[in-house]
Parts: sequence; C-alpha cells; structure tokens
Amino acid sequence: MSNPADRPVPQHVAIIMDGNGRWANARGLPRTLGHRKGVEVVRDTVKTAREAGIGYLTLFAFSSENWRRPQAEISELFGLLKAFVRRDLAELHAANVRIRVIGDRVTLQPDIRTLLLEAEERTAANSGMTLVIAFNYGARDEIARAAARLALDVREGRLDPSEIDAEKLNGSLDTAGMPDPDLIIRTSGEERLSNFLLWQAAYSELMFVPDFWPDFSAELFLSVLDRYASRDRRFGGLSTKPMAAVGL
Repeated sequence: MSNPADRPVPQHVAIIMDGNGRWANARGLPRTLGHRKGVEVVRDTVKTAREAGIGYLTLFAFSSENWRRPQAEISELFGLLKAFVRRDLAELHAANVRIRVIGDRVTLQPDIRTLLLEAEERTAANSGMTLVIAFNYGARDEIARAAARLALDVREGRLDPSEIDAEKLNGSLDTAGMPDPDLIIRTSGEERLSNFLLWQAAYSELMFVPDFWPDFSAELFLSVLDRYASRDRRFGGLSTKPMAAVGL
C-alpha cells in the first residue's frame, strides 16, 4: 500500500453500502444487527475519508426502491438514521464536516425531513469535507425531477427551451454545485449501479469489492484508493501515462 501522502486522491468518492443483511444472515444474526454494524462502519469510513483528504463522500443510505422491503426493516433503517444524526451531528460539525442530503424528501415523514434539514443547516457554513447522504434517492427519479424543474422554468418564462443543455440539466440535479464522483465503490460483490448517480457517473471509476459493507475496514478503503490511483483516467482523450504503466 502506498504512502497516503503520495497517492492521487479522488475529490469525490461515492459508495453503495451493500450487504448488511447478508453479513448478518451468514452469521445467523437478525438483519437489523447487520444494519447496526453498518452504521459503525459509516463512522469509520467518514473518518478515513477525511484523513485521506477526500473532499466529497457520498453514501447511498436508502434507495427509493428500498420501500419494497419489510416494514420492520424500513423502520429500523429510519431509526438508525435518526440515531446517527443525533449522536454524530455535533462531532461532524466540530470536525468542520458539511452535511448535504440528496433524494426526494416530499414522501418522507415530517420528523425525518426536519432532522435532515437541521443537519444541513447546522453544518452549512463548514468548509471541510462534504458528507452527502443519498436518502430516498433514485437516479432516474432525480433526473425526472430535474427535467420537471426546467419545464416549470420554461412555462413561467424564466428559461427558453433552446437554452436547455447538459449544463442546465446538471445544474437542476440534487447534486448541483458538486463535482461528479471520481470513484464509485460498491461492496458485497454485486457489480451494478442500482440506480445510483447515473448521470454523474459518466466518467467515474468503478470499484466492486467482494466484502460486505460491515467488513469494509479503513485498510480496505485505503487499498481501493490505491487501486484508483493506478487507473488511467483519459475522459475520452489520450493517456498521459507512460505506455508501460497502462499496459500498452
């Protein structure tokens, strides 16, 4: 593993935290214990990201498709979110971390909306790492809501249809003002994006690790960052690395 000081650091890392339930099942434990262990790993991951110099860390906490899960499990996930914010908000604020939430809030219960808004407002002036929580989030829904915002602007005369382009749409997404993720990590061995940051992932490096999320240690995170540092990111252009370094 390379010295962190020598490693090119991605500005934005996004993580699909997958495998809590399967981690618990493999140990003969209730799925709820897998989710609770997963929250502990979130704390360690945020700390590791800050120490590595990552500017934005986006965590896929609750998908818009997760409503299909049993109600008891949904209630557990919501309870863990509340506990995380109440327990960790002061510490994150003290560490100069800014919290930002993406996803559709309209269908959330008022107490959850209030909690998320409180976290954002309390940390809004912080200038350190931005922790982005994707909650009740789905990329297709995000793009549809962005298109609806642009359509409303056109209808009310604030925007001419000829002005709509990729930049305008990008600026209407939940992630407006944020850099696209340089690196997207998914745990548990699954190799798909599952409706996560589909627009923003156009040039993201993808890393799929076999470990379940509760086993995602700081050491594993740093090893993934090492793998990222070896990637040749061309964005459609030519390589800037020596031919031997990129296997040509």
